[in-house]
Amino acid sequence: MSWLCVRGTEASARFQNALVLLQVVCLVVFAAVALYRVYAGTGSLDAVRPAAGWLNPFGAGGSALTGGLLLGVFAYWGWESALNLTEETEDSANAPGRAGIWSTVVLLATYLGVAVAVVAYAGTAYLAGRADTEEDVFAALAREVLGGWDWILLLAVSTSALASTQTTIIPASRTALSMARRHALPARFARIDARRGTPGTSTWWVAGTATVWYVVIHRISENALADSLTALSLLIAFYYALTGIACAVWYRRRLTRGPRPFLLLGAGPLLGSALLLWLLAESVADMADPRNAATSTAWFGLGAPLVIALFLAGAGVVLMLLRRLASGTFWRERPGTHEDREAVPS
Repeated sequence: MSWLCVRGTEASARFQNALVLLQVVCLVVFAAVALYRVYAGTGSLDAVRPAAGWLNPFGAGGSALTGGLLLGVFAYWGWESALNLTEETEDSANAPGRAGIWSTVVLLATYLGVAVAVVAYAGTAYLAGRADTEEDVFAALAREVLGGWDWILLLAVSTSALASTQTTIIPASRTALSMARRHALPARFARIDARRGTPGTSTWWVAGTATVWYVVIHRISENALADSLTALSLLIAFYYALTGIACAVWYRRRLTRGPRPFLLLGAGPLLGSALLLWLLAESVADMADPRNAATSTAWFGLGAPLVIALFLAGAGVVLMLLRRLASGTFWRERPGTHEDREAVPS
């Protein structure tokens, strides 16, 4: 997947389009068949008909609520890849933003539709009994719902692994590229392959770092690997919150030009940031309890996801300070505005 990302953005995009289309079609088929069998009364498990109350965001609290919200943040991560490829996109002023919005719509529809279909077909008792093996719920339900056509759902699961890998590599490599161009990372991360037009150095560094991390955590335990994903959700929520604040700061001179810029460039991003910061605070409190982690054993008296998140954040701070000692150019810059950028001749 890293080689494909280095080979070219267009090749990566075509491959990703095929994977996403295949996944969505397979998931829609699964959800449609499951719901049809629920209403037709031909299910093989203790089916329950969907109810509007299932979508009540205030129906659960505590670690269940924060865990679900963190899962939502993690699920969206990668679907905003188009926003990280703005400079490599045709109609860069409009296409990436529209792609981000439509990605959210598609993601919401597929995740909610499949989740409702799973709960409706399997019933709560069956799912509660599989709480310790929840990661393979599709493998268990594929044959129950589709019979001999269970390969359709298993195909969606396997291709999602490929797609998720690619949509992790591309945004991370472009983030490193952007930071290097602003001197927050060494200049070699900003190198662009003259023939392929991709940041090869950043891409291979991302791939290498991810591989080392996966191997080390996987050697510890499968539970530690699951907890590392939860920890990653915390960090994603943190930098998404910073992004919302940065948006309002970057466009701050436009916020008083009417209700539309105020809502879309100021109030909306800041509201999102406030919700994410609240989620962080609630999640940290929940994850301090080892009982809310896949690894039930306490790490330094805390839950494993929180320890992993603190370790990664601490490593980032150390690397930031080392970079600042090596080159303080980035930290001497003052926050600009969108108008400042437009005033600079290209």
